[in-house]
Amino acid sequence: MRLIFITPGTGNYYCGVCIRDNALVQALREQGHEAVMLPMYLPLMTDEPAVSEDMPVFFGGVNVYLQHHFSLFRHTPQWIDRLFDSKFVLRFAASRSGMTQSAGLGHLTVSMLLGESGNQAKEVEKLIHWLEERPPPDVVYLSTALQVGLVRRMRERIKTSVCCFLQGEDAFLDELPEPFHEEAWATLSERARDIDEFIAPSEYFAGLMTTRLNLNPQQVRVIANGISLRNFGDYSKPRSVAQPIIGYLARMIPGKGLGTLVDAFIILIQTSSHPDCRLKIAGAAIPADEPFLEEQKRKLETAGLARSVEFLPNISRADKLAFLHGLTLFSVPATYGEAFGLYVLEAMAAGIPVVQPDHGAFPEILRDTGGGRLCRPDDPEDLAATLKDLLDDPEKAEELGHQGQRAVTERYSIQVMARTVANAAQTVVRAGS
Repeated sequence: MRLIFITPGTGNYYCGVCIRDNALVQALREQGHEAVMLPMYLPLMTDEPAVSEDMPVFFGGVNVYLQHHFSLFRHTPQWIDRLFDSKFVLRFAASRSGMTQSAGLGHLTVSMLLGESGNQAKEVEKLIHWLEERPPPDVVYLSTALQVGLVRRMRERIKTSVCCFLQGEDAFLDELPEPFHEEAWATLSERARDIDEFIAPSEYFAGLMTTRLNLNPQQVRVIANGISLRNFGDYSKPRSVAQPIIGYLARMIPGKGLGTLVDAFIILIQTSSHPDCRLKIAGAAIPADEPFLEEQKRKLETAGLARSVEFLPNISRADKLAFLHGLTLFSVPATYGEAFGLYVLEAMAAGIPVVQPDHGAFPEILRDTGGGRLCRPDDPEDLAATLKDLLDDPEKAEELGHQGQRAVTERYSIQVMARTVANAAQTVVRAGS
């Protein structure tokens, strides 16, 4: 099958969706499909070789911004657009802005959802023209529902099916200020009718978005995310238990619960029998995150634990694998209901038991894998107690680690996801023919 994936990039930090889509396209190619990945907004940052390196960036973030705020740029010639769409310019702009943050992006978000009727109509035409010059795809996949503004014009000009992944859009949209919050949800709900099928990563998120977008439940398919297991098996040496290490691997922001974990770690050290325990914090961090990170470091300094914690921002894949395999326990206690949480799979793939809050998709994942424990959401004391229970019972922790690792290997690899997506694509194409 000929499949096209349109994926928003971040430009200067690793993004879970970019990493997943990159691995998914590579797996589909290995399974014999003609899969193409098109970057959108900013260049992609992936932890494996990018499958889209030779592709242009569509809806370049600089052009999108200029066209939104200045009508002149909605009519500029292509050579000017190409200048602003160069990967060098986009990466430079991304490093000096909060282009992926929802704060202040309300009006722009609504405009993008309006597609051919919004301020970025010229960008819609560029993408459609690129698609028209090539053999028509069987299915176009949007990486997020925030891209639905592309679809109406695409369906008018190209004979293809369009499917859309659902990936935590609620958290972004709910941070938009009024009147844009309500307008964005209403526009997204209306534009959702243009989609052949939505793909949710969990039953939890399928139910949530079916309700919030007024979707027909038959329009939503659940396909769990998968991860690339390449090189995970290279780390086979037994882990030392002399000094327990708790790990965190996600964007270093309040919503992922980093503050909750830091508070829990302080409680754990001050009240338990594991004074030598350490905390390692890894994941994406951009300049806009620095004030929050400084706040966490001050809390640790005040508690006398600054030397017990290590911050590792924006680590490579090789460093990530070494990081995961050196942990004793893992936790990303997100403060909101996560649609999925790829980091949970990555920790379990390394054989590390996880402790996650009892909300969102986490109960579903842990029920299926048996790879960890749940704790009360937004409760540092309960998180600390749950971590202590597993540190006190290394045999149970090891059992949970083995169960999670086996489940991820058998059911959550990117190869399993690729086969499931390809089968779903065939079903969509048959239904539309």
